Amino acid sequence: PSENSLQHPLSHQPKICPDSETADCVEEAFVFGEDLELNRFDGLPFSSRYYKLLQERQSLPVWKAREEFLDILVNNRLVIVSGTTKTGKSTQIPQWCAEFCLSAQYQHGVAVSTQIHSQQAVDLALRVADEMDVNIGHEVGYTIPLETCCSTDTVLRFCTDALLLREMMSDPMLEHYGAIVIDQAHERTVSTDILLGLLQDILVHRPDLRVVILTSTAVTGSNVPVVSLEALCPAEVVYSNCSSKDYFYSALRLVLEIHRTKEEGDVVLFLASPQEVVCSRAILQREGTRLGAELGELVPVVLCPGQGRTPSRLGEGMGSRGTVTTRCRLVFLSTSQGEDMFWAVDSVNFVIDVGLEKRHVYHPRIRANSEVLRSISRYQADIRKQLTGPTGKCFCLYPEERVLPIETSPQILDTNLTFTILFLKRMEIAGLRHCDFITRPDPEGLMQSLEELDYLAALDDVGNLSEIGIIISELPLDAQMAKALLASCEFDCVNEVVTIAAMLSAPSCFLEPPDGRTQEVQQCHRKFRHPEGDHFTLINIYNAFKYSQRETCPQEHCEKWCQDYHLNHRALQTADAIRSELTDILKRIELPISETSFGTKTNTLNIKRALLAGFFMQIARDVDGSGNYFMLTNRHLAQVHPASSYGAKAHQLGFPEWVLFHEYTLSGNHGIRTVSEISPAVFIQTAPQYFYSNLPPSESKDLLQHILDRDGSGRKDKQQTLTINSKADKDCSTVAQSYDRCVLQ
Repeated sequence: PSENSLQHPLSHQPKICPDSETADCVEEAFVFGEDLELNRFDGLPFSSRYYKLLQERQSLPVWKAREEFLDILVNNRLVIVSGTTKTGKSTQIPQWCAEFCLSAQYQHGVAVSTQIHSQQAVDLALRVADEMDVNIGHEVGYTIPLETCCSTDTVLRFCTDALLLREMMSDPMLEHYGAIVIDQAHERTVSTDILLGLLQDILVHRPDLRVVILTSTAVTGSNVPVVSLEALCPAEVVYSNCSSKDYFYSALRLVLEIHRTKEEGDVVLFLASPQEVVCSRAILQREGTRLGAELGELVPVVLCPGQGRTPSRLGEGMGSRGTVTTRCRLVFLSTSQGEDMFWAVDSVNFVIDVGLEKRHVYHPRIRANSEVLRSISRYQADIRKQLTGPTGKCFCLYPEERVLPIETSPQILDTNLTFTILFLKRMEIAGLRHCDFITRPDPEGLMQSLEELDYLAALDDVGNLSEIGIIISELPLDAQMAKALLASCEFDCVNEVVTIAAMLSAPSCFLEPPDGRTQEVQQCHRKFRHPEGDHFTLINIYNAFKYSQRETCPQEHCEKWCQDYHLNHRALQTADAIRSELTDILKRIELPISETSFGTKTNTLNIKRALLAGFFMQIARDVDGSGNYFMLTNRHLAQVHPASSYGAKAHQLGFPEWVLFHEYTLSGNHGIRTVSEISPAVFIQTAPQYFYSNLPPSESKDLLQHILDRDGSGRKDKQQTLTINSKADKDCSTVAQSYDRCVLQ
């Protein structure tokens, strides 16, 4: 490259035909023998579609700031770009960073752009590959959990922020990249916050690296150069004084009223939670069929982060509007963090915003999750008002005088920090000993996470990662599940525990029963239930799913099998992919994988031992025989979730006295989920002694102490017998050794 191109990496732009007939210009170049512009990424001539898309790109608000951005990028290692969803920053900035890397002949690495959701990373990669006139998977690619579409030719990669963070375990300084774009920084996810904290340290060691932060919030008073994009004109805003209890049905009534007006345009409805989205879709489908045919079809479309089709693919499976003769109005149903998914939608004319969101909050003192209903932030409200453009309307179902928080609450304040602390400990080994948190985590949450890692033997005596801690950090699981999987290698039940880990990491495999069919769905699910508990039921379901795959080769037949048993086919496919990934990791770090022996008494006992090795902190006892479970660590009472095996058959067989549970949630009826029966004696053998001694006093702990004292005296008598009977010493010592065998700690 020339000296000028090194200074201004995008100074060499293909010329644009003066009129819209770009294809004719390209044809003329062939006729008269003119040289065609070559794509600097693949060396091939640009297609006519490239020029058409380039004209569209140049009309984006971000294009007006292109020269300003390039000048700052050349002379500064860190740049902030502030602009709302439809400014084009998520598609254009990564391309310019890729050309910046190209101008240096990739001496310092290629470009990467992070997203907080997998589907958005895929959609942006497809769009950007189209705009750059290259093939997806070659020059432009993406990496999301369980799926990679990249090659050695990839110079621009889109990925999730969590995956880029995990990549730092093998490449702590991110030396593979010369430009890193952190998109959606305003969402304040844990992974994005940790990335931003560590990148400040990496920039000190790598002056050649460029980091670009994309945010929708206004940035003031920063020492970092900021490129502020021109704001879009907001829509007409209509406020209403709607009660926080009535917002759901008020929003649905408003959708139907808009449809009755016959005004053109699609509708976006922002609700508080994915559960409300699913419920509203069913209601709108039912009510839409009751409306007159003259109003046209009302089509609800789920567009939540992590589920539903994306705007760029809505034509798949439902027909394009150019071929549909009847009128059709789309109603996009979304939630918080879904605002950035509408960058490709131009048909929206109405936005309905309930102004609330449900956030999952972790309570470290009692190790429980809950759902909290809270107001959205001011910047979220502003983004939603700009999704329609100046001609549309935004209906805010809250009073104008309501004071909204300026920014979204950082997730690092609401989540379990155990995996985050484990990762940061791993980064200390790699030399990154400082993470400058944007928001300091809660001290109580930090202490609880460190205590949990200590109980799991993931830390050594001075607080660094132990060998077990290093292995646990290699597994893409929460620390307790990773420890259980590690212990399964010792107890010869890896095949079963890795299935449990995969099923619990994937979305729930159980579909919500339709109205009036709850008994029928429960009857179907009862066929998979295992007497030992929910963990074993998950193994039954996975094994039945794999058997169905083998017996019914066409995928449609397997999907039909899932429908017949009211199981989520996509969730089971995800669990299968996670299981394969975990198995590959175990093989890579050379841990033994046993042959399956599911169903034998020994295997059942070993599975419970392995699970207790990780989840000994989540034990409960039925105190009155009616399903009121007392949790030993926090002394709270909880009920078994109705979907549990025990919840459905308790009236017939009763509840087990001692159980291990996977999750405790304060929502609903304070339920414990994924429950399996355990033996208190096995729990005493498995739990670390210092954890047991730190349990708060209770009647349940006294019962455990009684069992411990009884087994201790019995063991002493047994040892005396072994000394007297010297003839049987060899055989009995083998028994004693097996009896005293400890779990990996």
